[in-house]
Amino acid sequence: MMKSIWKTVLGLGLASALLVGCANTSNSSKGVKHIGILQYVEHESLTAARKGFIDELEKEGYKDGDKIEIDYKNGQGDQSNLQSISEKLVKDNDLVLGIATPAAQSLVAASSETPILFTAVTDPVSADLVKTMKKPGGLATGTSDMSPINKQVELLQKVMPNLKKVGIMYTTSERNSEVQVEAAKKAFKKAGIKTVVKGIASTNDVQDTAKSLMDQTEVLFVPTDNTIASSVTLLSELSKEMKIPVVGGSADMVPKGVLFSYGTDYEELGRQTAQQALKILKGKKAKEIPAEYPKALKVVVNDDMAKTLGVDVSSIKEN
Repeated sequence: MMKSIWKTVLGLGLASALLVGCANTSNSSKGVKHIGILQYVEHESLTAARKGFIDELEKEGYKDGDKIEIDYKNGQGDQSNLQSISEKLVKDNDLVLGIATPAAQSLVAASSETPILFTAVTDPVSADLVKTMKKPGGLATGTSDMSPINKQVELLQKVMPNLKKVGIMYTTSERNSEVQVEAAKKAFKKAGIKTVVKGIASTNDVQDTAKSLMDQTEVLFVPTDNTIASSVTLLSELSKEMKIPVVGGSADMVPKGVLFSYGTDYEELGRQTAQQALKILKGKKAKEIPAEYPKALKVVVNDDMAKTLGVDVSSIKEN
């Protein structure tokens, strides 16, 4: 009786193995590649990057469900989520994409062989994702969303030529924000403008910190910061109430109340990243593909907010 049971168990195990083998062979024969996508948190810039990535792949003949299968996950801004999701994505996919710095870092930490792409990462080098932009040197490459801070300061001076003091707010746990803030402090100092810098730990700190900075300064500057982006409506209301413009951040924050931004077109950045993905899908190693800065930068202005604040933005709308 016991022998009979073992024969049955072994038979079922063998049958299962054969089925799995057939499924993998079938997938392989069709040339289907599995792509995992991990987005750090839900907000428009990161979603736009994801959309551009998927749309560009489809445009190039790699449609989800045809030549590729996409496994999309959102970390909801939770580090423990990122870790567990990353481990599964690198195990189950041929290629993975991390959208925003924390997601990309989590994927890199989890992978020992799966190639990694990243996008919407401000400084890939300081985030330890690549050795250098030209020679990544590891399993990862991708696109940065870094926009020239000097240009933002230049535009702000055109709009407010008598500007003397700027408040800067950022999230202390976001490495991408720290990098931009350091660059902003140097750029404002060079322009002869004083800065007051305050960090926040979470969205709970946004209102009090922003109000404190607006009390002390003439403008509030924010970097492309995931936490602040999720609280942009609150900043907009404070801006109207205190008559203090908010500038910087990502382009998608402008329609929600930021006066203007000069920065990355995130959908185009996703498309740019997809072109790198195509190289990997065709056999090139990530370390052989240089990481890139955004090719599409633009000035976006909120005319309604300019009117509400009594600020003339005509000088920068020509850029």
